[in-house]
Amino acid sequence: MTGEFRQIEGLASRYPAIGDDAAVVAAPAGPLLLAADAVVAGVHADLDAVGLDDLAWRAVVANVSDIAAMGGRPLHLLVSVAAPSETELDLLFDGIDEAAREYGCEVVGGDLTNAPSLIVAVSVTGTVPAGGAPVLRSGARAGDDIYLTGPLGGAAASGWHARPRARVEEGERARVGGATAMIDVSDGLAADLNHLAESSGIGVDVAVADVPVAEGATLEQALGGGEDYELVFTAPPSAASGFGWAVRIGVCTDDVGQRMEHAGWEHRFG
Repeated sequence: MTGEFRQIEGLASRYPAIGDDAAVVAAPAGPLLLAADAVVAGVHADLDAVGLDDLAWRAVVANVSDIAAMGGRPLHLLVSVAAPSETELDLLFDGIDEAAREYGCEVVGGDLTNAPSLIVAVSVTGTVPAGGAPVLRSGARAGDDIYLTGPLGGAAASGWHARPRARVEEGERARVGGATAMIDVSDGLAADLNHLAESSGIGVDVAVADVPVAEGATLEQALGGGEDYELVFTAPPSAASGFGWAVRIGVCTDDVGQRMEHAGWEHRFG
């Protein structure tokens, strides 16, 4: 049995352009951001506990959050739905529409087919405004401070029933303020910050007591719950005065083996 993260490492070797929350490709008007994600009923959401509109909202937000993690803004959505014949598609697309309006991105295409289980696959395009450069996972350096945009654990505390939010404004604010690396907290703080550290070739020294915990959540849920979609980013100490709105939780080190203890969600294969 192989874990999701090991499988992704193998795919990155096969497809060298893979690496960050969103891919960055050249376009005439500047860098174009591309991301894709899928939500599967029974895996990412229990339809006995959440509505079809909530599941669809989550599918859009997961993708928009990947754009936010690059300091960008979403532009367009492609939505593909594979569903049993009895699925209430109008309700599902109500959730798509609500999220698209919330984040200012238009649905421009997709696909629809029957399937034994419901799968909502969303692709998103995005851009970095004002000719800026996207923030990658690989830019952190030893001595950089580590910040969070907000409290964690709320999604886990709700049983992953609450609608998540993508931090688009915060991502842009971090980019403009001089963030050196960034990632969204989708799989849990420990897992995602370790991904950033691996990409940047640095270590991380996190003061766990400084990690902000959402109301009603436990520290364990904050560290490993996942799907909070807050952003964790790094920045040099010289930029600290511009990040009073974020929460400093640690520092990057030159010990490449220094990581947070693993916690969080990981799919299994094989």
